Amino acid sequence: MTDKYTDTINVLETNIDDCSGEVLGYVMDKLFAGGAKDVFYTSIFMKKNRPAYKLTVLCFDEDVEKMEDIIFSETTSIGIRKRKEERVCLKRNFETVDTKYGKIDVKTVFVNDEKRIYPEFESVKKAAEKNNVPFIMVFDEAKHKS
Repeated sequence: MTDKYTDTINVLETNIDDCSGEVLGYVMDKLFAGGAKDVFYTSIFMKKNRPAYKLTVLCFDEDVEKMEDIIFSETTSIGIRKRKEERVCLKRNFETVDTKYGKIDVKTVFVNDEKRIYPEFESVKKAAEKNNVPFIMVFDEAKHKS
């Protein structure tokens, strides 16, 4: 049995055609720090074939205004599209697994009674740097712990 739940998330989108990659990276960090559940950019072409990016932000109701404020103050956006979408998510547990590289934080989910482990990026990165080994070695070690 798969353990899942349904909820509603806000989707905010805007097209940005005159902003540097460095600024976009900074904006992503600010949006995550402000409570965004996900932030991503999609390459697009706007009118007159201008290359641009579509910024998409997923957030809960209580963070919509904060996300809008960050987008308007930190980018060249002059308009944001908003909608609510229903989503289905796997329930997750946060655990720490012991590896030969140290303790690694992971998310665990169950899909059809199969346990899946998803190592957390920052935890893997720190252990890889501390042990002076490739990221993938730590990631694989953590992923195969039960």
